[in-house]
Amino acid sequence: MKKPAWLVWTAVCFTLLSGCSLGDGSYISVTAHQSPLVSEQGEVPTASTYSELIAALSEIVSSGAETAAINVSGYPETTLERGAQAAVDHVLEYDPVAAYAVETMTCELGTNVGQPALAVSITYFHSKTEIQRIRRVKDAEAAQRVIGQALENFDASVVLLIENFEQRDYTQMALDYALDHPDTVMETPQITETLYGQDSSRVVELLFSYQNSRDALRRMLTQVTPVFDSADLYVSGDDAQRQKFSQLYAFLMERFDYKIETSLTPAYSLLRHGVGDSRAFASVYAAMCRSAGLDCQVVTGTRNGEPWTWNLVVDEGTHYHVDLLRSLEQGDFREYRSWEMEEYVWDYSAYPDWGGAVNPNPQTPEPTA
Repeated sequence: MKKPAWLVWTAVCFTLLSGCSLGDGSYISVTAHQSPLVSEQGEVPTASTYSELIAALSEIVSSGAETAAINVSGYPETTLERGAQAAVDHVLEYDPVAAYAVETMTCELGTNVGQPALAVSITYFHSKTEIQRIRRVKDAEAAQRVIGQALENFDASVVLLIENFEQRDYTQMALDYALDHPDTVMETPQITETLYGQDSSRVVELLFSYQNSRDALRRMLTQVTPVFDSADLYVSGDDAQRQKFSQLYAFLMERFDYKIETSLTPAYSLLRHGVGDSRAFASVYAAMCRSAGLDCQVVTGTRNGEPWTWNLVVDEGTHYHVDLLRSLEQGDFREYRSWEMEEYVWDYSAYPDWGGAVNPNPQTPEPTA
């Protein structure tokens, strides 16, 4: 939606801090505001150049003020009208907070003690409180940490001001975090992503929609946390890595006679009710392995043409594939080299050390158990 922006020029007099009539029965007042995005504003901003005018308008927006004033006594009179209009247009299009929060912005020219000043009036899509809740982060790596915190807190949304913005799929970033942290993220929400602004910094808004209530998800977390803690105790610190991988497989697989179904709450359904699919098994197993100090990743791809998820582990320096459901079918824990994964397809480029696609010695294949 294109936000309307216009400049109204009147020859009226107003007092900046006490408030007085603008000539049509309306009033303007300016008070001090606090915001996490700007310093406390105890003085009326002054703008004598176009860039200073843009900065002043951005400062007003970030404070969430609906009315404010800008002293423009030093601004060249011949270019003030054109400069003010251009500055309003620029802020609405390029400033990320304004693009996120502002519906309309208008300016009126008046005088303050005989000197030119602009009275600014703003209406907002998002309230001052919502503006103050914007999280400022440096880059995408810092954004990932804040997104993870929001998911673990089961928040309904997270709004980030990324200073050094780079084009990333922030929705996928959230989905990947949920997959990698089944011990703390109980449900992967539906995500709506919106970007605001056109400058080197951008606002990223992620809205999270859950099927379960926040209280329900918190109860689930309290029930699965002891199971993950018990998995740590199940692994012996003196055993070889392969033995540890096998012990965690046994810990997980011996809990239930599992029913293979997809669930919205993978860790909870798997560990408390014995219901899960390949994705739930792989993500929970990887989290248990990492907690035990073992190198284990989640791999997504297909098996026999169907969507499938399994693990890639590092066992004594060698990469192996582990498919818990395949091992369950065959009756014991097994590790597979890549040439033994004929029915599987995955993004090979995403795993540069995935073990080689060709058996270097086909006459003496490596044992799988």
